[in-house]
Amino acid sequence: MNTVPKALLDFIGRYEHFVIASHREPDGDCVGSSLALASYLARKGKRASLVSAGPFKRPEIREFEPLFVQKADGADLTPSTALFVLDCSGIERLGDAAASVESLPHAIVDHHATNESSGSADYVAGSAPSTTVLVQDIIEAAGDTPTREEAELLLFGLCTDTGFFRHLDERASETFAHASRLVAAGANPKKTFARMNGGKSFESRILISRILSRMTRYYDGRLVVSSETIDDTREYGLEGRDSDSLYQLIQAIRGVEAIVIVRQESETNCSVGLRSLDRVDVSVVATAFGGGGHRQASGLNTPGTIDELIPRFVEAFKPQFS
Repeated sequence: MNTVPKALLDFIGRYEHFVIASHREPDGDCVGSSLALASYLARKGKRASLVSAGPFKRPEIREFEPLFVQKADGADLTPSTALFVLDCSGIERLGDAAASVESLPHAIVDHHATNESSGSADYVAGSAPSTTVLVQDIIEAAGDTPTREEAELLLFGLCTDTGFFRHLDERASETFAHASRLVAAGANPKKTFARMNGGKSFESRILISRILSRMTRYYDGRLVVSSETIDDTREYGLEGRDSDSLYQLIQAIRGVEAIVIVRQESETNCSVGLRSLDRVDVSVVATAFGGGGHRQASGLNTPGTIDELIPRFVEAFKPQFS
């Protein structure tokens, strides 16, 4: 079990206003952890401002977008203001929001295995399944219990990053203990599942089929690579993306150990998602291209085109398939 640093609890006590910021292209974990922490700080008499550079591409978090601003208001920052960086390794990962908060004293709360931050008030635990688990730890370490609304947000983030627990193994008893306490506090697993998996657009199913049709196998089928073009995005929009369902379908193919999905975001830049089952460590490949994440789930943004990047990623996996 991870231990919340006393310096982090002191950090909360020291300041009156907190800017809470997380990585660009937010997901359920960074949104859930941000909102739950903001709610908890408000209960403790603090003021919290939510910052995200966005964009909020995922349909399950779209309703939360109005609660965030893209940059901190400089006029609102005082000597009693501090920064929480959630679900990423540091201020440089905040995208366009970084410049508005880089001067603030900060604490990092993150569960990514590639995070090497070591500030006294940082709470970084690469073994944790989600950042929401760490926020839950903070609330409980202070002697408090999440409210029902906070518990729902925390369970949402936990389920997002564990694929509704399907990525966990026999070492996950503590994670299920966390989930049990959230359910006891009022979180509804059925409602959480519906939020994550319901309400998908018709276009999202067509886009998945198009990406599946481009799959190419390497290393005797152990690596599967596919892509999404700019024309796909123009036709189906960002709301058409449903990465979790896409990865589930590909991972179900017999013999697949790792997946690479390259998306052409602009004429000169791509985002890349990497997933694996057990043996392959995709974080090694992501880090080599300037990204990061977990052993089984990582990502990055990089200059280049689909045709240029795919051979480079295939080659980068070679040591793990030799």
